[in-house]
Amino acid sequence: MTWDLGLEGLGVLGLIALGFGAFAALIVGRGVRRRVWAAAATAVCSFVLGLVTSELLFGWATEEDLQPNVDGLSRDEVLLAGLLTTAVVVVVVRYRTRHDTPRDAPHGWHLSGHGHGRHAGHA
Repeated sequence: MTWDLGLEGLGVLGLIALGFGAFAALIVGRGVRRRVWAAAATAVCSFVLGLVTSELLFGWATEEDLQPNVDGLSRDEVLLAGLLTTAVVVVVVRYRTRHDTPRDAPHGWHLSGHGHGRHAGHA
């Protein structure tokens, strides 16, 4: 197998991954930490999965077989992989944060461990 992905294709893949990361940050919910984590995880996963999709799964195809093909990048297939990656990351982040935070606890308060009953920002 030959890797035919050029610099322009890598750049487009990077921009697509960053775009999906930004989209995930917008729809994941409230909280800066949650948004940053979702954006980073989505961007990295979208880039890696896009690379695998374009070069391993569809690396056999020629430009005539897959349109549009940007410098060796199977763009439509990468967009589909990025969309699925974004959906999975957003669902996982929402599920994890919903089950990690007790519903009756005020935001920023600890319920167990050191500082029980104190606000998270104060010593």
